[in-house]
Amino acid sequence: MSAHTAAHTAATAHAPKAEVELAVGGMTCASCAARIEKKLNRMDGVTAAVNYATEKAHVTYDGAAVSVQDLIATVEKTGYTAHEPAPPARATDEEADVPAAREADTLRQRLVTAVLLAVPVIAMSMIPALQFDNWQWLALTLTAPVVTYAGWPFHRAAWTNARHGAATMDTLISLGTSAAFLWSLWALFFGTAGMTGMTHPFELTIGRTDGAGNIYLEAAAGVTAFILAGRYFESRSKRKAGAALRALLELGAKEVTVLRDGREVTVDTADLRVGDRFLVRPGEKIATDGTVVEGSSAVDASMLTGESVPVEVGVGDTVTGATLNAGGRLVVEATRVGADTQLARMAKLVEDAQNGKAAAQRLADRISAVFVPVVIALALGTLGFWLADGAGLTAAFTAAVAVLIIACPCALGLATPTALMVGTGRGAQLGILIKGPEVLESTRRADTIVLDKTGTVTTGRMTLQAVRTAPDTTESDVLRLAGALEHASEHPIAQAVATGAAERTGAALPTPEDFANVPGLGVQGVVDGHAVLVGREQLLAEWEIRLPADLAARKAEAEAAGRTAIAVAWDGEARAVLEVADAVKDTSAEAITRLRRLGLRPILLTGDNRAVAESVAAEVGIDEVYAEVMPQDKVDVVKRLQAEGRSVAMVGDGVNDAAALAQADLGLAMGTGTDAAIEAGDLTLVRGDLRAAPDAIRLARRTLSTIRTNLFWAFAYNVAALPLAAAGLLNPMIAGAAMAFSSVFVVGNSLRLRRFRGES
Repeated sequence: MSAHTAAHTAATAHAPKAEVELAVGGMTCASCAARIEKKLNRMDGVTAAVNYATEKAHVTYDGAAVSVQDLIATVEKTGYTAHEPAPPARATDEEADVPAAREADTLRQRLVTAVLLAVPVIAMSMIPALQFDNWQWLALTLTAPVVTYAGWPFHRAAWTNARHGAATMDTLISLGTSAAFLWSLWALFFGTAGMTGMTHPFELTIGRTDGAGNIYLEAAAGVTAFILAGRYFESRSKRKAGAALRALLELGAKEVTVLRDGREVTVDTADLRVGDRFLVRPGEKIATDGTVVEGSSAVDASMLTGESVPVEVGVGDTVTGATLNAGGRLVVEATRVGADTQLARMAKLVEDAQNGKAAAQRLADRISAVFVPVVIALALGTLGFWLADGAGLTAAFTAAVAVLIIACPCALGLATPTALMVGTGRGAQLGILIKGPEVLESTRRADTIVLDKTGTVTTGRMTLQAVRTAPDTTESDVLRLAGALEHASEHPIAQAVATGAAERTGAALPTPEDFANVPGLGVQGVVDGHAVLVGREQLLAEWEIRLPADLAARKAEAEAAGRTAIAVAWDGEARAVLEVADAVKDTSAEAITRLRRLGLRPILLTGDNRAVAESVAAEVGIDEVYAEVMPQDKVDVVKRLQAEGRSVAMVGDGVNDAAALAQADLGLAMGTGTDAAIEAGDLTLVRGDLRAAPDAIRLARRTLSTIRTNLFWAFAYNVAALPLAAAGLLNPMIAGAAMAFSSVFVVGNSLRLRRFRGES
């Protein structure tokens, strides 16, 4: 090796690795993604992963040897389009969704055209009573736009595939419909099919014909319409791929009140700079990550961190953008803005997790990869055999074209969309939304289910759990006096006490004669002539009041179980301890039992402290707990489980769960949660009942099983009829009847999903 070559090799080995994400257009199936991936990975220093579902290519490349333009050129040479997507900040713009919306509109127009024109063609071809004089010419007029305009995406994809020596479902559809249409044209113009009075008799007999009197227009029109319907429903589910990022980015505050030269100025959050000081009033979202420089409050960060108890903040404490100021007025100095904030980083985590998900190879494409070349070879073999046998050019072509026509699986276009439509429709009735066919494969493989705690296993709201009173004090007195004082406070824990007091006493709470909020400690005031203190033990200590031994023991027990203990005193004596916690949902334990019955191993994953997590896990019957986990660490936990060879399902409801939901093999989002979690999930459980999770998995598995049965029958009739076609014995009515029967069977089999019942 020369010194120059050695130096070049060493430089390449240590060249900086760059990363880019390309938006890829023109893919029609999973094999397209595989082809682009293969071409990119053949480039020196390039490692690429192409995701068909999100239509993105994540590429790591050697920046010294390869440019982004080189990568784009390689994708374009492969027959597809590529460009760098807009930055995430622009993803909220309406313009970002325009290409996808335009594509969906075009597909819908093609589908409507195909259905409106194909229905009369199929009816005339299958029902002899509708075959008036010269009906075949009307059928040709109606079929031409279906095969050319409506079926254009299939022909374009087939041509792209052919140029690269590949065959997919599109190849089969294009070949079959083109063969049927072109043969019909030949039969009409050069054969006997165009004569006045020509009919398709309803005869299910097998006999050799020369094909000059047979037309297959109903096959060409019907297949195009059916398979376009499948593509349309698939494209609708695919359009949601980027919605998780938009939902995350939209959680942040849109405007912020900035303090400039002693004045309050309202500006867009995007215009905030590091060092700016901004005002956050009670009930407002904190605009960006920063440090509190004035004021104190309770901040509800549960949607970002999973911590169910609001966090007390004061001067010098850090706060996170998009969290909610639940208490007093704060002035915050911005420390991170734009793409550096925790919210933006979480959006990046979601995007990375979505891109890292292996594109689900559709079963129909996997079968087509083998089936299509076999059919083409069989058609060519049939043509060659009959020509060599001396049967004549017309008879040989009839048999070869018949092979292509019967191989075009009409029912295949219905197999997935009908089962999915019925399954998703039934799911919607049960409060379960299934996003798309690629989700179903994951439900079958899942063996571990990770459950978020706050809002999923628990209610996600602080509630009054217990009232522990001193011997000479009644519970009703404690609730009346403490509830009245807490009712005047905005703090989330105070509101939980006030709500619990009103519910338990069943009476209106009195109005305090005097009230004061003691930041970080609690509240004090006068109620019905009593000087009342409600809050931390330190608040009582400031008034020289000590908790008696029995109440101190109760307080220690409550805190050991992960509950928040609140001391209550009046007239100089400690009277009670109130226990507040995020309550476990009544149905959670039953849901865990059902998940175990489905073969899933439950794991609790939460940002909350370990004592709270273990207490909740013990109550619902979960043995494995990961506590005090930050959002980015949740993704790591899921990845670690996947690295152990487990197929992971994840149930969550908060923004802090969005990235983990996207990373998991199967994401189940609680519909009572945030938009970001719902968009990142694969299944949405509309009602906030965890029992919907086992029902959703059972329904998805049943739907997948139905799709597989449909696909088997869709192909089975083709395979059975191929020998007849190759032998030149195919009667067009038998082909039509077989096609109709397989379609009816697929629809009937799918409709059985309507009888699915959730466990009661």
